[in-house]
Amino acid sequence: MLRLFCLRAVGTALLLLALLFDTRAHAGDDPSFVAFHVGGYDVNDNETAGQFNLEYRSGWDDWYLKPFAGVMATTDAAIYGYLGVMLDIYLGRRLVLTPNFAAGLYSDGDGKDLGNVVEFRSGIELAYRFDNRMRLGVSFHHISNASIGDINPGTETLTLVLSLPLNNLFSD
Repeated sequence: MLRLFCLRAVGTALLLLALLFDTRAHAGDDPSFVAFHVGGYDVNDNETAGQFNLEYRSGWDDWYLKPFAGVMATTDAAIYGYLGVMLDIYLGRRLVLTPNFAAGLYSDGDGKDLGNVVEFRSGIELAYRFDNRMRLGVSFHHISNASIGDINPGTETLTLVLSLPLNNLFSD
């Protein structure tokens, strides 16, 4: 009950932030990104492992939401492939707050059993945006099966994120 209340409170706060700040003020000059995550998996429980993610983040944002796709792997051989949407909220010129949601397929390997193959990920990222549009930030995510499985222990992740603009990687 408390977890549901907290998720609703965070969702409401993010919606208010989106309304208060111009989400597209700096979006026109942001390209697609490749993002690398490194950090901790299951940081809230006793099965903590290292985590690595690779994501493609589309620059398309005609409807404010940007699509993205990624894969996560842990040092306990868990793998999670996901597709989702994100919203960049610009807090001035340099800070970008990015709430996001994804759904995907999970295999626990030797790690934590999350109760189902289908898992959902919701989270938030706060990043600093450099002049070349590269971003360096921190992200926090919750992964769970939304009680569609027999068990739903869920897990939290905390990662450092480096997002590299694809136009900078392939330019002269």
